[in-house]
Amino acid sequence: MKYNKPFSLIVMLPLLFIALSFSCGNSPAKPGNAEKKAAPAAIISEQQFNVLFPNRDRFYTYQAFVQAVNDMASIKIKITKRAYQALQMVRTDKRTGKSSVVRQDEGFNEDWAKSKPDSVYYIDYGLFCNEKDAALNKRELAAFFAHIAHETRHGMNGKYNDGLMLKTEADTTNPYVVANDEYPPVKGKKYYGRGPLQLSYNGNYGYASHCIFGNKETLLNKPELIEQDAVVAFKTAIYFWMTPQSPKPSAHDAITGKWQPNATEKAKGRVPGFGSTINIVNGAVECGKGDDMYNMQDRIGFYRHFLTLLGAADDNCACSCGKMQAYAY
Repeated sequence: MKYNKPFSLIVMLPLLFIALSFSCGNSPAKPGNAEKKAAPAAIISEQQFNVLFPNRDRFYTYQAFVQAVNDMASIKIKITKRAYQALQMVRTDKRTGKSSVVRQDEGFNEDWAKSKPDSVYYIDYGLFCNEKDAALNKRELAAFFAHIAHETRHGMNGKYNDGLMLKTEADTTNPYVVANDEYPPVKGKKYYGRGPLQLSYNGNYGYASHCIFGNKETLLNKPELIEQDAVVAFKTAIYFWMTPQSPKPSAHDAITGKWQPNATEKAKGRVPGFGSTINIVNGAVECGKGDDMYNMQDRIGFYRHFLTLLGAADDNCACSCGKMQAYAY
């Protein structure tokens, strides 16, 4: 999977044993109160994680996943766009309550930018698998795991036991470098797909770094950190899952139903559900091409597999994106 250029993410045990009780959190995280974030034990146990990813690379540990979830839960981002061009990013650390401007585009405070109404939205990473009820949170976790499993699988045996096996895309020769004034590539660095959701391109590395670390330099200067530090790798996946890239909603909002399509989007076949998460993640390649697209069906297969193992259900699943118009690159 290759993301759009940003603004410029077994051994089978008997089902009676593995259809265990999972929970991704009981209540939304409240701004300024990091204690309300999802506790590690409330998300998924280590035993359950190992059942879902029995052949995973040792790099992807349960402890790294839990730490990434909890670290990201302390971050809230406010994005203000002026005149649809000039952007300001304010990052709040909910543990300390400190907010800081980590990005402000040139011209943000000029008259031409102020002449039109601001567009403001918030990204609260503490809401990852931590919305209104346990059933919804299980579905979101199954959807998130389905995508990271598909993106990092090494084999196609139909058993859905081969997720989290790869740290990078198979071909690492392409640098994935594009011109970007805000997030210019660092000489000699490559920005090929890395991590559970195969973050790609210098623009995405820089934007993710701003959200995760509060600066753009960390991942622009050292993109290889994603394949060296499993916590960082999982953080980039959570970042992509939770962060909208206009005109796309976030995958989180699509699977939880917080995003509701307008009339134009409905006319393009876009509806909330798992199918829209496919459209967000890799729609240009997999969506709008009918229901026989292998990669799309593989993601759906993983989703249904994980729903079963999580003891969850999606009875009205809008799983396919075969009839949805894809988002353009």
